[in-house]
Amino acid sequence: MSKKIYFASDFHLGVDALETSLEREKKIVRWLDECQSDMGELYLVGDVFDHWYEYKKVVPKGFFRLFGKLAELRDAGIPVYFFTGNHDMWMFRYFEEAFGIPIYRSPIIKIIGNSKFFIGHGDGLGPGDHGYKFIKSIFNNKICQWMFGWLHPDMGLSLMKFFSVKSRQYTGDEEPFSNPDKEWLVQFAESNQKKQNIDYYIFGHRHLPIDYTLSNGTSKYINLGEWMYAASYGVWDGTTFELKFYDSKMTKIYGN
Repeated sequence: MSKKIYFASDFHLGVDALETSLEREKKIVRWLDECQSDMGELYLVGDVFDHWYEYKKVVPKGFFRLFGKLAELRDAGIPVYFFTGNHDMWMFRYFEEAFGIPIYRSPIIKIIGNSKFFIGHGDGLGPGDHGYKFIKSIFNNKICQWMFGWLHPDMGLSLMKFFSVKSRQYTGDEEPFSNPDKEWLVQFAESNQKKQNIDYYIFGHRHLPIDYTLSNGTSKYINLGEWMYAASYGVWDGTTFELKFYDSKMTKIYGN
């Protein structure tokens, strides 16, 4: 494989963190610029936006640098895949229509080279988190989405920002990776391996860069981390999957 496959998640554009959202967006575009020459495909694995509601004729303002770069990648023939996360689950058809970027709302299984990948944001998978799973079922309800769409965009997007802050407070993603038995995504991967053999489980959501070998000794659970602080991402070169960091002082990778 001459070209590499790039994976990233949890940009959370629209909220300030270590840098402002605009500064972080510029950093992401620089990263994409530098990767483009050897990029075969790009997977954006959820929570690209910290809050999003897509009206029929209105989308949240801003993010033009990222939109322009994604359009450039697509015009260059590079496939881009977008997975919704818990913060941007109300992404509908804008990316498909404007950029030709398919939207995935559930995990997918894909053969890349000689390896089988299970790819998804990761929210709502595994045991526990029943409160969030219930809320997610409501947010995914077509009637609820239709009713929300009748709100004026100023009000609707303000509500989405409020829900986004509450979601981040609830998930408490700063808790360190220490006990795999308490990691829902590890438990999901271990359970799923009993049904089908997967080489790489690629998730976001956890906000920690994680490279963890499952109990079979070969399959990997990879968490891509986030860009609010660590600016971590994944690269598959056809043989090896590697977590990397872009312009970041945080370089710790969790695992076994």
